[in-house]
Amino acid sequence: MSQAPLGDGDVEKQEPGPNDHFRSHGGTPRPSHEEKEGTDGAADGGADGAPHPSGKRELKELECYDKLGYSFPWWKKWGVISVIFCVQVSMNWNAAFYASSISLYAKHFHISEQAARVGQMSFLIAYAFGCEFWAPFSEEFGRWPIMQLSLFFVNIWQLPCALAPNFGTIVVARTLGGLSSAGGSVTLGMVADMWEAETQQWAVAYVVLSSVAGSVMAPIVGGFVATYLDWHWNFWIQLILGGFVQILHFPMPETRCSILITREARRRRKNGEMVWSGDELKGKRLSFRYLFMVWARPFIMFLREPIVLCLSLLSGFSDALIFTFLQSYTPVYKQWGFNTIDIGLSFIPILVGYILAYLSFLPWIHRHCRVQERDPDGLLPEARLHWLLWGTPFENNS
Repeated sequence: MSQAPLGDGDVEKQEPGPNDHFRSHGGTPRPSHEEKEGTDGAADGGADGAPHPSGKRELKELECYDKLGYSFPWWKKWGVISVIFCVQVSMNWNAAFYASSISLYAKHFHISEQAARVGQMSFLIAYAFGCEFWAPFSEEFGRWPIMQLSLFFVNIWQLPCALAPNFGTIVVARTLGGLSSAGGSVTLGMVADMWEAETQQWAVAYVVLSSVAGSVMAPIVGGFVATYLDWHWNFWIQLILGGFVQILHFPMPETRCSILITREARRRRKNGEMVWSGDELKGKRLSFRYLFMVWARPFIMFLREPIVLCLSLLSGFSDALIFTFLQSYTPVYKQWGFNTIDIGLSFIPILVGYILAYLSFLPWIHRHCRVQERDPDGLLPEARLHWLLWGTPFENNS
């Protein structure tokens, strides 16, 4: 997609600045260091920042903007986010793939199919809390190590599932696997690391597509696995996919702003410039109180921000539909003689619908970006919901 021309509301820069290294896709460039000097500089004690109470000078974001994820070239940003696409597919694949072999678990462990579904339930509930669990750690230590750690633990917990001597082992390992899944708390956090708020829509839509696509790709493949392989392979395939995306993610760069500022501050100190990052001056904040505040933040937003609560309920309802379909398609379609493979293939229309829905949002995103280029204040945040208002009633018809 080409870069749209500057609108009347855009700032014309007189000298090269951080934004000349990279302009965010489809949006107004971030104000340069010189442009912010009269605003941020006044508040912070000048362009170089105010001295810290300790006497050390803090390195500000604008002083090293060209080193941050916002300034990555477009190909690097979309390369990183495409790897995250694969990671998110893998995470949601793990959540949905289990359901394809329910009958095999029931037969092998001599339990009812209803009891075998406990392994599905335990993962999903734990996954919801796992996303929140990893959030503060990714902010403190960076996205890369936390994502690698999450993928490592998710893959490790596939082993006791595949080698389980009894069904209880599967339930415990699935629960731990769900808790180990970082999910959107890290993947969408990386979008915020590389795109400014007014230009995030393209990347957010792309990552969300990966999330929903993984949930429906799993049963499509799962029908063949349940027909031609035994139940162990359900977990071996999850492990193979998880190992692949972990290796794929390994060479990815760190994107967390505070981590990159700290790295730049250390580099400058080696060159004789005595500056420190905000994290270095504050010290580590992983106290119980800090962790609790970060974990409580989304729940506080539920209570204080009705729009957040409503959109979260809508998102939860959409996910609930898919995982309900995973369980309900079998008794429904068996009435028409569908076998396991046929039932899995019946999820293809949902995948097609997801892709069409994603594509339908792109013209709206493009329009919103053009409006913001002409007038940065000309578009209310709620305007992004207009197309959603038309699409949501069709979801209820499912």
